[in-house]
Amino acid sequence: MSDKIIQLTDVSLSWSQRSILENINLTINKSDFVAITGPNGGGKTTLLRVILKLLKPTTGQVAYYYNGTEAERLHIGYLPQKNMIDNKFPITVEQVVKSGLIAETSLTKELQATRIDEIIELVELNQRRNYAIGQLSGGQLQRTLLGRALISKPEILILDEPLSYIDKQFESKIYDIIDHLSHNTTIILVSHEMSRIASMANRHIIVDRTIEECTASHHYFTLDCPCPSHPHSH
Repeated sequence: MSDKIIQLTDVSLSWSQRSILENINLTINKSDFVAITGPNGGGKTTLLRVILKLLKPTTGQVAYYYNGTEAERLHIGYLPQKNMIDNKFPITVEQVVKSGLIAETSLTKELQATRIDEIIELVELNQRRNYAIGQLSGGQLQRTLLGRALISKPEILILDEPLSYIDKQFESKIYDIIDHLSHNTTIILVSHEMSRIASMANRHIIVDRTIEECTASHHYFTLDCPCPSHPHSH
């Protein structure tokens, strides 16, 4: 049985005559940890939004698979960039985290409450759980959004710059959380700060309108020089 869960075939995306993504062919397999980097404006966030089917490609297609059969949707947790969130919206930390359970209709109220407590503790926001998101620092809002992405225990986790605004102390905890999840969760992660994440990932992709996958067995992976003197495969 095929392990593929997401397949992008000949995907291109343009906005008002400007090409954002060109001819993307990418297969994500179950249990992959895909680390994505590339220059600002290269299309990293757009690629994630296409994978999530939040943006429809101009040409090409995105297909999901479950147990080898094409599926309408997958169980995905998503951490967007903080600037995509309206922090003036009158909603509390607890309500944001709980919103990640909207699709989990089988959970009892008690189980929901337990899960919310566990996640708020994990992201170290117990003291802030009843704060409106407009009262939070950038790092606290980022941790709130991480909690929302994690609470449903998704099979696939998509993280867009998860280290943004995070202080050094919590940054090491994020690495631990991601490392722990990577054993039984498919992870697709965009980040500029790749050194430690790259060592956890099994695949490394550079996005700059098109994609290149670094195939080196020993990854030396920085933004300026993603995979020097090694062949790339498309």
